[in-house]
Amino acid sequence: MALLELDSVTVQFGGLTAVAGVSLSVEPGQVRAIIGPNGAGKTTLFNAITGHAALASGAIRFRDERIDRLAPDVVSAKGVRRTFQNGGLFGELTALENVLAGLHTQVPTGLFGVLCGLPPARAAERAATARARELLELMGIGHLADQPARALSGGQQRMVEIVRALATRPPLLLLDEPAVGLAPAVREQLLGVIRRLVREDVMTVSDRIVVLNNGKVIADGTPADVPRNRHVLEAYLGH
Repeated sequence: MALLELDSVTVQFGGLTAVAGVSLSVEPGQVRAIIGPNGAGKTTLFNAITGHAALASGAIRFRDERIDRLAPDVVSAKGVRRTFQNGGLFGELTALENVLAGLHTQVPTGLFGVLCGLPPARAAERAATARARELLELMGIGHLADQPARALSGGQQRMVEIVRALATRPPLLLLDEPAVGLAPAVREQLLGVIRRLVREDVMTVSDRIVVLNNGKVIADGTPADVPRNRHVLEAYLGH
């Protein structure tokens, strides 16, 4: 059974069709890359999967359950996590606290237990903190754990957001333009972590690559096949 299935997904904004009849699937343990020129519909497709954009038609299933009519928080609680191009951190919280904010659902006694200091809550909080610090170290930003998010550079904030998404060990993680705006050294650090956690460039970390252009799938294949696809060459190079 596929982990994620998109069946003829279409998203429209007024008279504009941003995603046009996209169908694809993701298997458990598979790394999928969705690429395409600016305005191809990549972020809109992510928004549709995570409940931030309504479908005009089609269906989205996660673990064989329809999720396209669910609110974003419900989709996230089911195990579909994502990052955003423009970040989404709490500026007044530290890097560590931002990561822990993403782990609050894993404290079995909930907020009441944390506030009352119940033993199960304290144990879960210690485990969550250890997990958060481990991932911050893995990303090379462990020394920034106690710094307010607003004091971090754009690249460092992006790394913290990715750590927050990874910390919950989600069954499905959507990374929206994870390396855009990062310095070359930071980008290499990020790609190294992705290689380590999952198995440089999108062509080497991915099992299969989907190419969007004008909201439509123009190619779906292996990293070896996609760069030679005529439609992909035309979309990127004009020939």
